[in-house]
Amino acid sequence: MENYIADVMTLSRQCDCGNHHNPIPIEVIKIGNHALKEAAHYIKSKEFQKVVIIADAQTYKAGVEQLAESLKERQIAFSVTILKPDENNDVVADEKSLVQALLDIPAKADVLIAFGAGTIHDITRFCATKLKLPFVSVPSAPSVDGFTSLGAPLIVRGVKTTFQMCSPVAVFADLSILTAAPKEMIAAGFGDMMAKYTSLADWKLGHLAGGEPYCPLSAQITRDALEACVEHVEDIEAGDALGVRILIEALIKSGLAMLLFGQSHPASGGEHHLSHYWEMEFLKQGRPAVLHGAKVSVATILLSEIYKRNFLDFMDSSESLDQIEEQQITNKIIQNLDEIKRVYEEIPQPEVLREILVKLGGVSTPAELGIGEQLVNQSLQDAHHLRNRFTALKFLNEVAKVSPQFV
Repeated sequence: MENYIADVMTLSRQCDCGNHHNPIPIEVIKIGNHALKEAAHYIKSKEFQKVVIIADAQTYKAGVEQLAESLKERQIAFSVTILKPDENNDVVADEKSLVQALLDIPAKADVLIAFGAGTIHDITRFCATKLKLPFVSVPSAPSVDGFTSLGAPLIVRGVKTTFQMCSPVAVFADLSILTAAPKEMIAAGFGDMMAKYTSLADWKLGHLAGGEPYCPLSAQITRDALEACVEHVEDIEAGDALGVRILIEALIKSGLAMLLFGQSHPASGGEHHLSHYWEMEFLKQGRPAVLHGAKVSVATILLSEIYKRNFLDFMDSSESLDQIEEQQITNKIIQNLDEIKRVYEEIPQPEVLREILVKLGGVSTPAELGIGEQLVNQSLQDAHHLRNRFTALKFLNEVAKVSPQFV
């Protein structure tokens, strides 16, 4: 990925979508077996004097000590903050973790390193933004696509809200660490990529029917990353260096698409709204956390079925379209009906998605996550309120007046 950012920025200057394309401030992306040593070399070259590594107990074992050794070899001063888990032994990106991290960061720190997966990156991203410090991303598992994005989904007063913060200045993905990640985290990473089937469809609907901004370049970057994963699912299943490299590259590229567009639209649609809703309910009940990628993959399969059964059936009925009260939306849908139907028809059948996830050792049903039918139906009718996005889930509930049901 040496020249990838430069190539993306060149394409962004040629894109005529009319949106402002954010510059990508990431200076270096390194993926390889010696990425931790390269991270230490980068930090030395930037003349950072006081480094703070933010991790948890699990990611510390995964490789923080290796990074620490590389920093010591170059005589770089550093400290390590180990985030404390909650009563379920989960580290959560909530007010407690944010305050702990902020209090642990010394006054003269000049760079933060997020050593972990999604939650640790969200916490570090928040701290870096508030303290006006750069941060370096060191993924510990190929489990999410948020390493390079701006968004930090945080739990504030029990509600999951995504705040726009900052992206890392560099990413160092060490394959020796990533290939050692638990299989369920690799499956979760694939699940987060698989969610792009529904997120990209929802984004196109939001543009064509809801008037939301759209960038074909960001959409294409995301789709290419998704297709690379699907084409190499056997390699990813093997969990070797080739498969993990393909997966982490796809996750990084998905994050870059969000960074370029400035929002999470390319990678987050109705499936992420369901996932956030379930996560908030688990927090209310004091239940252990579930991997983000596991939740969104289950939500993607669920919405594949709902969208094909409810949404496309509605779109196929001229009588139903005539009954829409909001004439402006009706006109836009009728004008773009063929394209709207095409993007949702292209979402694979739920059984196809389920088969892929099972092959990877991931979960594929709400029951496997401990999510009952009542919570699923409640989320199908309420989760769209969590974001101001015109998704098919929002359309079914608020425009078509159809209450989707889990069958």
